[in-house]
Amino acid sequence: MKIIKVKDRNEGGKKAFELIKEAIQSGAEVFGLATGSTPETLYRELRESDLDFSDKTAINLDEYIGLSKDHPQSYHTFMKKQLFDYKPFKQTFIPDGLGDENTEPEKYDKIVDAHPIDVQILGIGTNAHIGFNEPGTPFDSKTHKVTLTQETIDANKRYFDSEEDVPRHAFSMGIKSIMSAKKIILMAYGENKAEAIARTVHGPVTEEVPSSILQTHPDVVIIVDEEAASQL
Repeated sequence: MKIIKVKDRNEGGKKAFELIKEAIQSGAEVFGLATGSTPETLYRELRESDLDFSDKTAINLDEYIGLSKDHPQSYHTFMKKQLFDYKPFKQTFIPDGLGDENTEPEKYDKIVDAHPIDVQILGIGTNAHIGFNEPGTPFDSKTHKVTLTQETIDANKRYFDSEEDVPRHAFSMGIKSIMSAKKIILMAYGENKAEAIARTVHGPVTEEVPSSILQTHPDVVIIVDEEAASQL
């Protein structure tokens, strides 16, 4: 693991952008993308850059179950507003929130398998989840239906009119799928992420701390501000 400490999320976005640019120069073609507030400064850097993604592929980590693609809080909408409307990709994949719960995971696994990810962008939950893989998720998991924890619902309710509107389930790329990426860039900002980052870096490696599995990956870069790094 390589730890990069930055002043704030703006500097973190710039550092992550530099890594993306280097990856493209080295031939990266498939990018695993994340949602939420953490990658927003990275996406701003990408929007404002001269990088061309018209021959690249994007595969997103997850989507809420029950939200249509055009729902204002769907991750389809988020990605369009944050990146895809400004930087068109050759092809983009996001789980279908209205897809059949029995067949959508297998369908998405086939997409991931057919497009091996060169660089995976990750955020991290306060409970150390990556994607929507909550504590207890098997390390060998592939795309699956997730029941969101109350902690995750509380973290995401600021995006909805009320807590009752927050979906209780999501489709998420599994931990095995995430770990298959050649390179992983995890970003974390704020004091509320400090414990999760410390447990990610210092272990032990346990399914109760989903992100701890990253210790076993050959190429992981963790970008943290001073607050998120405060327990390292």
